[in-house]
Amino acid sequence: MLTTVLAFGQATIMPAKPQAGPVVITGATIHVGNGKVINNGYIAFDKGKITAVGEGSAPNTTGATIVNASGKQVYPGFICPVTSLGLVEFESIRATDDETETGEMNPHVRSLIAFNTDSKVIPTVRSNGVLLAQPTPQGGTISGQSSVMMLDGWNWEDAAYKKDIAVHLTWPVVRNGRGRRGGFGTGAAGQESPAERAQKAIDAIVSLFAEAKAYAQAKPAITNARLGSMAGLFNGSKKLFITADGAKEIIQAVNFGKQMGVQVVIVGGKDSYLVTDVLKDNNVPVVIRETQALPDKDEDDVYLPYKLPHLLQQAGVLYGLTGTGFWRQRNLPFEAGQAVGYGLSKEQALSMITLNNAKILGIDKTTGTLETGKDANLFISAGDALDMVTLDVENAYIQGKSISLDNLHKQLYKRYSEKYSLK
Repeated sequence: MLTTVLAFGQATIMPAKPQAGPVVITGATIHVGNGKVINNGYIAFDKGKITAVGEGSAPNTTGATIVNASGKQVYPGFICPVTSLGLVEFESIRATDDETETGEMNPHVRSLIAFNTDSKVIPTVRSNGVLLAQPTPQGGTISGQSSVMMLDGWNWEDAAYKKDIAVHLTWPVVRNGRGRRGGFGTGAAGQESPAERAQKAIDAIVSLFAEAKAYAQAKPAITNARLGSMAGLFNGSKKLFITADGAKEIIQAVNFGKQMGVQVVIVGGKDSYLVTDVLKDNNVPVVIRETQALPDKDEDDVYLPYKLPHLLQQAGVLYGLTGTGFWRQRNLPFEAGQAVGYGLSKEQALSMITLNNAKILGIDKTTGTLETGKDANLFISAGDALDMVTLDVENAYIQGKSISLDNLHKQLYKRYSEKYSLK
């Protein structure tokens, strides 16, 4: 049965061809991505770049393809950071899971070369407006490096948007609890306590970074792949994404970045609202993991995950949003929309998954908003893109290329609609 399903959707969805000529979208409500909305607007792009954006009648572009989007919405392509999209196909089948490497310290591992452009999951995600993603390795203390990928291409070389932008680190946590099953407690005589184990892990991280910093400064003739892969952290070409949820761990992570002279991004940050002064003073952004979740602690406000973006917005902390896993990234716009009911405006929620994520990933000079000179990464929706009831992506473009919005789910729906004579 699995073979039949895969064969049915195998070769019908192909990467888009380069933009052949200028395109002008007219009559649309254009959500720029920076809070600005243009009513009855136009947007023109050619050779993959946006050439004009404005209100009213579009400029005369000879030979352009005109797309009438009257009554529809135009948005910047959504950007999904810190995801396993493209690295996992079936969670239960090891051969299709390439997100984890053996070992604790793997800064040299590159998720880029494992990115699967033939994934059947990717088309289901981009059909909801997610056009760029940051496939990220998992596991260990330092899991590896990530890149920003376009969700269209023949291979990873085609799909690469910005290579090796970050190194990913999970900050050690002291877990308090009792009992043998969880492996917690205070530790038996002669055994390490949870606090001692966490400190030992932190010491190992500090030692590795000190060694890598010295290596980057010395530039030795003998190449060390592990240490060499971290050099970008010290010259500013890479950021250090640190997964940390607790207030204590977030402060430790921020101080560590300051000590090492690297740019830090907090991933998760469930308690980030408690330490906004530290984050703001050190210019450290937060990538929130989903809003549609339960709070981390029993004593927390049950609506805290929904409110977190608004709390960071009020505090002046740069924040972005990601989802969980890989296939669930198609819900990214709805996760953002959830925050609208808890303090954010619609345009702030949109910025959270467009401009804010672009800033955090260091790609805001080329994407994240619909402005002249930026890449034409955008889509047209018949309705509100942050509302799961009205989102209906009709056209999507990555660097001006008109991408296919077909996917395996749509094909299966059509197949069984025919079988049961559904209209």
